[in-house]
Amino acid sequence: MRKTKIDSWTEEWEKSYSHEEEKLKEVFKDELVDIFHIGSTSIPTIGYAKPIIDILIVVREIENVDLYKSEMLTLGYEAKGENGIAGRRYFTKGKDNRTHHVHIFQIGSEFIKTHLDFKEYLIKNPIEAKKYGELKINLAKQYPDEHHKYQEGKQQFVNNLVKKAKEWASK
Repeated sequence: MRKTKIDSWTEEWEKSYSHEEEKLKEVFKDELVDIFHIGSTSIPTIGYAKPIIDILIVVREIENVDLYKSEMLTLGYEAKGENGIAGRRYFTKGKDNRTHHVHIFQIGSEFIKTHLDFKEYLIKNPIEAKKYGELKINLAKQYPDEHHKYQEGKQQFVNNLVKKAKEWASK
């Protein structure tokens, strides 16, 4: 069973991303367009996050990602297919004690801009980021053994942030 663990933001997350980025660049070198550290571990102003590094990879052809499953498995990743988001390939590392999530989209996908705008919005709006971090802490305390309830509890807040980030980015 996955537990909800929230840690204080640390520079170690950036180091962990950089280390993994190099490995992933080697795997997807022929397909790779770009790679980004996303999610709460990439935003110091949030203050708190699950210690899971989210990585966004942009590729030329999404269907070709399936050709790299065995290389990803060698790195410790489990392929999850689209996992609820059409046009995505999703990989997790660490089983119940996850360390990394890799979200892969084809160049031009609207989800790329959404993720990057969300990150940039929270970096530029530290008060919003701090509120998000506090919500994470409170939900983790409330639902330490019910990860799905933690996720449900923050969904409306995240949806509102995504909307604000889109409006902010369009200006």
